[in-house]
Amino acid sequence: MTATLRPQNSPLTASGWYSLDPIWRGDEDIVKQGLPHQQLSPPWQMLVLGDGSPTRHLQLLTGEKTEVDVIDMSLVGTDDDGAPMQVQVISEPRLRRQVWLRTASGQRLAYAASWWDANHVDEYLQNRSLPIWESLTRLHTELYRDVQGIYYGHSPDLEKAFQEKGPFWGRHYLFWHNRKPLTLIYEVFSPYLSKYLGPMGN
Repeated sequence: MTATLRPQNSPLTASGWYSLDPIWRGDEDIVKQGLPHQQLSPPWQMLVLGDGSPTRHLQLLTGEKTEVDVIDMSLVGTDDDGAPMQVQVISEPRLRRQVWLRTASGQRLAYAASWWDANHVDEYLQNRSLPIWESLTRLHTELYRDVQGIYYGHSPDLEKAFQEKGPFWGRHYLFWHNRKPLTLIYEVFSPYLSKYLGPMGN
């Protein structure tokens, strides 16, 4: 459970995970009402602000199976780990998981960090190499994706990892199951997706 996996070309930051340095951020109210289209185009809003599965959306956009490269599984215990404040609703001790979401042909499309109750993570991620959505679908787990915040910001590390210039759009959300928070997820999307979604905004 405490094994840490790191690709040679993507050293983890001092905080242990890749967070954006925001130029702009929006809270839950902004998520609900949406953004002006000149700030973020409608197709991008459907991806970033929507409550559907990004894994599924990426697969539909690219026409390729979305695969996962697990780069980190670390026990963080009672530490808040620099995560969004909603991490406090995830039971301790906590486990942090980090992945790249990519096409089967190797194009990185998104980054995700997630925090789980370490005592129960194996119930939901029985095969840790699968996308979370696929793992939970196989278990027929009913979920509610509750988007809590969005970000537009920089990350030199993600520029290198995506091989794309920032700034980037990201978000964080809670997965709820049986009216209880299951995991907190922080995602950042690669501008490469403009190939399918068009420009982010004007």
